Amino acid sequence: MSGRGRLALCAFAATLMAACSMLPLVDPVTWILQAAFLLAVQCGVGALGRRVPLPRLLTVAVQAMVMVVLLTVAFAREEALAGFLPGPQSVQRIADLLTVGADDVGRYAIPAPATAGIRLMLVGGVLLVGLAVDALAVTFRSAAPAGLPLLALYSVAAGLSDGGADWLWFLLAACGYLLLLLAEGRDRLSQWGRVFAGASTPRDGSSGIGASGGRALAPVRAGRRIGALALGIALVVPAALPALDGGLLAGTGGGNGKGSGGGTISAVNPLVSLQNNLNQPENREVMSYRTNATGVQDFYLRILALDQFNGNEWRASTRRLKDVPKRLPNPAGLSPDVAVTEISTNISASRSYRQTYLPLPYPATEVRVGGRWRYEPEGRTLVGDDGETTGGAQYEVSSLVVQPTADQLADAGTVPAALRREYTQVPSSLPEVVRKTAVEVTKGSANAYEQAVKLQNYFASEGGFTYDTSVNSGTGSAAIGRFLRDRRGFCVHFSFTMAAMARTLGIPARVAVGFTPGAPKSDGSMSVGLRDAHAWPELYFEGVGWTRFEPTPTRGSTPSYTLPDAPSGDSADPAQPEADASAAAPVTPSASDSCPAQMRRQGECGSSALPGAVTPTDTGTPAGTVLGIALVVLLVLLLPLLPMFWRARMRARRLGFSTGRSPADATARTLAAWEEITDTAWDHGIEPDESLTPRKAAARVVRLGRLDTEVAAAVHRVASAVEQVLYAPEPRPVSGLGEDAQAVRAGLRNSADRFARFRAVVAPRSAVRVVWAVSERRAALTGRWRAPQRPAWLRRPSRQQG
Repeated sequence: MSGRGRLALCAFAATLMAACSMLPLVDPVTWILQAAFLLAVQCGVGALGRRVPLPRLLTVAVQAMVMVVLLTVAFAREEALAGFLPGPQSVQRIADLLTVGADDVGRYAIPAPATAGIRLMLVGGVLLVGLAVDALAVTFRSAAPAGLPLLALYSVAAGLSDGGADWLWFLLAACGYLLLLLAEGRDRLSQWGRVFAGASTPRDGSSGIGASGGRALAPVRAGRRIGALALGIALVVPAALPALDGGLLAGTGGGNGKGSGGGTISAVNPLVSLQNNLNQPENREVMSYRTNATGVQDFYLRILALDQFNGNEWRASTRRLKDVPKRLPNPAGLSPDVAVTEISTNISASRSYRQTYLPLPYPATEVRVGGRWRYEPEGRTLVGDDGETTGGAQYEVSSLVVQPTADQLADAGTVPAALRREYTQVPSSLPEVVRKTAVEVTKGSANAYEQAVKLQNYFASEGGFTYDTSVNSGTGSAAIGRFLRDRRGFCVHFSFTMAAMARTLGIPARVAVGFTPGAPKSDGSMSVGLRDAHAWPELYFEGVGWTRFEPTPTRGSTPSYTLPDAPSGDSADPAQPEADASAAAPVTPSASDSCPAQMRRQGECGSSALPGAVTPTDTGTPAGTVLGIALVVLLVLLLPLLPMFWRARMRARRLGFSTGRSPADATARTLAAWEEITDTAWDHGIEPDESLTPRKAAARVVRLGRLDTEVAAAVHRVASAVEQVLYAPEPRPVSGLGEDAQAVRAGLRNSADRFARFRAVVAPRSAVRVVWAVSERRAALTGRWRAPQRPAWLRRPSRQQG
């Protein structure tokens, strides 16, 4: 196989290895097989085009057309002309699939289903990146810039996985890039002819010329060292960079839902960031609210409910979306016999708190909010449409305070068969110890209500469980079994384990995610922070509906209807509505009453004097973090431009050399002008040949650069001046050498194509002199007086066939 063939094969492999970073995003992963096949066809077309040979730009254009045809055949064959040619209908079909795919990306949790839209985005993205890599590395023979599209492919995977992309995928993508660089290095090295290992004598006494003796040649060893160093830096440096919070509870959520009438939603998993929020060093405020309720100990702000348990995780089911009604329907299962009181609440979200779901008290009856929001009836949640988020939202909510008695819960009616069937499903992978423990804990219970209370008390006080946010979060069957064994975890473990146990007993259960009531402020409003993020189980009782329980110790508040002396229903109304709900000052508990014991021990509950401000005090991302990210982005942007800046500085230095009249000054000016011409020719693709005399080197530059007569005369004038200062007994000073060098530069630019001119400016080849200088200085400092061995692309060229 030829060197270019090996390079094409490595470009294909590098693209495919980088594409593997997207495997965890979609289930099933069979899309990668389709992408690999189409990518192989596309790369094969490029290889045929280069073998003809076609002009480089034409080769890339043919590959791009083949890519369009392949995508048309794969995703819009029925709409295509003759089954494979793109037409108006097939283009519209592709556009529709891309739109649906973009919606699906924001709608589904990871791993998302391989819908047609998502599959098109994945396969199309791989083909597009593969085209860029093949064009840069093989067609234009410049493998280094090909790392940018590979990095983009990996970055997309890392971004969509919320920073959870495994380091193994990064290592695989990086190895693909290094493989590409190694192939290009070998291809370039082979153009010099036979490779000699150097004149040094190996330890075994054999000749070092032409024999490798099983040891890697110096360029290969250097390449390995550079690759290992680059991988080490890439794996270590990100750990020291600042990071931003993300996820459903404190991040930006993608919009979803259709603009009108219908639409579906399958929510992202809110547990991605819940543990991170609980462990934040600073309890940043995400929202504040005022309510006319007489007490807020049970005022939980609910985001959504997770009702589907597949054994690997709990997640929200796919639901139909509707337009938000003026007044929400009555809660499912709530009987008129249960005492309820309607309260009003004004909520103000921080501008930095951006997520797709609107936090609401449960059950909400009316929501007055601006923006584009949709309603999901089963979970009674509001979902942002078309990118709408909670950032800076201010809204008013009417909700019910449901006051069931212990007797009403104990006498609950028969659960509807469809609801019972959906909300009592447990996977076959659930450990048997879960059901056995539930039966043992609830032994002697007369009804489902008593079973639920015993499960709550088992976790909250009687079972010896410890609240610990350092435990790895997990909601699958294995995590539940581990939690029952170790008896250590936080709200995620307590709530999902109780819900799973309730389901094994035949009690419909789901888990709600949101925030606990928060802490009071001096003006009577309440402040909700990141550390108030919480999860709790909801159990269904016919006649009462979905009912909150609190199994997590030191978090939230225990519902009054689960206490031994539960109220009988004749207590005073929990709310006293006033004319202006937003100005009503609630009677709130002290900070010590509403604060969990763990935070109280850390001194983070505030004083009983109700400190605080009127509006959200969160200032967003800290200035230090923003500055650090800005500096990193600036460094990433400027790093590729350093060769251009160095080259411009060297040109100005050489052509603006001292105007002194001494022989030494004249010699320096002459050599500087010649060096500038040599490097300018090198930047335009004419590599220097140090074995030639100045006169022959000038003739070579004129011939290969296709320079006209006037520019050729300028080259020869500078060459003659160099010979004068090097060999004449008394050199004659020559003026106008700087102008001659500028004229040569303009002539080379005029004779070069557009790409060569662009590369000469942005990525000048002569910038490698910096590496030479560093290498030689290092050799001098370390006492290595022999010439340093370099990879082929770093070696000084000594002989070129012109």
